[in-house]
Amino acid sequence: MTTEDNAATAKLEKMTANLAKIEALSARLMAALAQKKLSDPGVQGPGQEIYMKAAAAYLAGMMQNPGKVLEQQIAYWGKTMKHYVEAQAALASGEIRVPADPGPKDRRFSNPLWDTHPAFNYLKQQYLFNAEAVQNAVADLESIDPGDKKRIEYFTKQIVDMLSPTNFLGTNPDALEKALATDGESLVRGLENLVSDIEANNGEVAVTLADREAFVLGENIATTPGSVVFRNRMLELIQYAPTTKKVFQTPLLIFPPWINKFYVMDLKPQNSLIKWIADQGFTLFVVSWVNPDASYADVGMDDYIREGYLTAMAEVRRITDQAQINTVGYCIAGTTLSLALSHLYRAGDTSVKSATFFTMLTDFSDPGEVGVFLDNDFLDGIERQSNADGMLSKTFMSRTFSYLRSNDLIYAPAIKSYMMGEAPPAFDLLYWNGDGTNLPCKMAIEYLRGLCQDNGLAEGTYKVFGHKVSLEDIQIPVCAVACETDHIAHWRGSFNGFKQMGSADKTFIVSQSGHVAGIINPPSKGKYGHYTKEGDVAGAPDDWMAEATFNQGSWWPSWGEWLAKQSGKQISARIPGDSGSPVLCAAPGTYVLNVQKTPTD
Repeated sequence: MTTEDNAATAKLEKMTANLAKIEALSARLMAALAQKKLSDPGVQGPGQEIYMKAAAAYLAGMMQNPGKVLEQQIAYWGKTMKHYVEAQAALASGEIRVPADPGPKDRRFSNPLWDTHPAFNYLKQQYLFNAEAVQNAVADLESIDPGDKKRIEYFTKQIVDMLSPTNFLGTNPDALEKALATDGESLVRGLENLVSDIEANNGEVAVTLADREAFVLGENIATTPGSVVFRNRMLELIQYAPTTKKVFQTPLLIFPPWINKFYVMDLKPQNSLIKWIADQGFTLFVVSWVNPDASYADVGMDDYIREGYLTAMAEVRRITDQAQINTVGYCIAGTTLSLALSHLYRAGDTSVKSATFFTMLTDFSDPGEVGVFLDNDFLDGIERQSNADGMLSKTFMSRTFSYLRSNDLIYAPAIKSYMMGEAPPAFDLLYWNGDGTNLPCKMAIEYLRGLCQDNGLAEGTYKVFGHKVSLEDIQIPVCAVACETDHIAHWRGSFNGFKQMGSADKTFIVSQSGHVAGIINPPSKGKYGHYTKEGDVAGAPDDWMAEATFNQGSWWPSWGEWLAKQSGKQISARIPGDSGSPVLCAAPGTYVLNVQKTPTD
């Protein structure tokens, strides 16, 4: 046999071996899928009613203005047929070329074959024509409630994105090239990745976004020195070690969201907001929330305020021997901080000197993109599932937020992992994103129904400890940081709630970028700028933005100057444990590791 024959035989044997591995992995896959727990249909997708509304509106449009519908259809047919004829003409010429492709660039189709190979180019252009036609038809729906139309547009886009040819092996040139180049090895690795993900998620398909072995909390992530100085069933309170000889007298307490874990603010020293705050001379405390299981089913918003907010505030005052503290609330923790501040005002308690809110919504009259999940079809399903499980599982929360950016957080990672067999990257932010938490059943329903759906805080109807609270009750100096492209707490909604606070001292900042990157934006990067404006926070958000000043660089220094004005004189630095308060363990603590301990452990 020739050298070429031997090489061909070896490649065939390798391909055959890989196919055998695929068969074995397929059996594992079926076993893993069998472990999937049945869940309420209401948490899997929108109810049938929204599709019926879409169909009724489309039929009504056909009856009322058939010319408009025909115009759309004829335009779509024209583009499709024109491209078909051009493609046929290119093939008939005997040349391997494609027709003109004047459409906008789409990073899903970055492989050169999408532009140069007749078959792949035809698939791409026909898909984009279809996508455009479907989305235009939905955009032109009339005689339908604006909220319903927004939901129809969103779920239509999800279906259109799901059907992209890049999402299927036979029509993805990147995956096919990789499979040929590796003699099928990439497909084996991809199937191994898929099976492993399904096994790790009890039968659910949830793509791993980051290398789970690359990071160890307290070793190469969440490493800012500090100590857990208090613990109860709801939280661990971390006091961070000072990095300056002098500190401001008034301590700072940060409440992170309990939908995720606090260490997004302490990923690594270069972009750690926690380290930066300590470096500016503030005595910093951060709450690390417990990751609740079914035993927390009856824990509600009042419990988070009483055993979380009020208790942590009292502990910080006790440890630092201060009558007042400054506070920060991030996302849902900012919404809840608003509830707590209103309660304190009505109780005559002046122990909070100032408050800062990161990416927070308090007025849900326009909840932004998240609003598509706040109708009864989803909330009824969530309520039934949460009552059955005793908690709202992190799986549902993670999936919901991922679908707000499905091409980036679902399809692109799935293609790389399952179709190309690539290992997930060692990326700290994506590692954190995959390290989710559950929500107690009672608390989740109270938040979704009372605050999001009923808009109880902005309407002044929501009750804390049995008494109504209001944004007008927040009278202390306040600062809010919103993010320009935030898809979870959009900046206009943040502005509309913030301006309703009763404080005469309000500062509003808009950072460039999104929900996380806009906040975790260290000055050393010089990556994203921010907008500020002197004077009242009032009027329409777009009017405010039109008059705002754009500032190059991070908002951190601007906020640091504001916070310093609220923080009193300089005193000797406070060391965790020096006040006589016991040090329970080193930061980042145990709750962040999903280890639940009794308060005295």
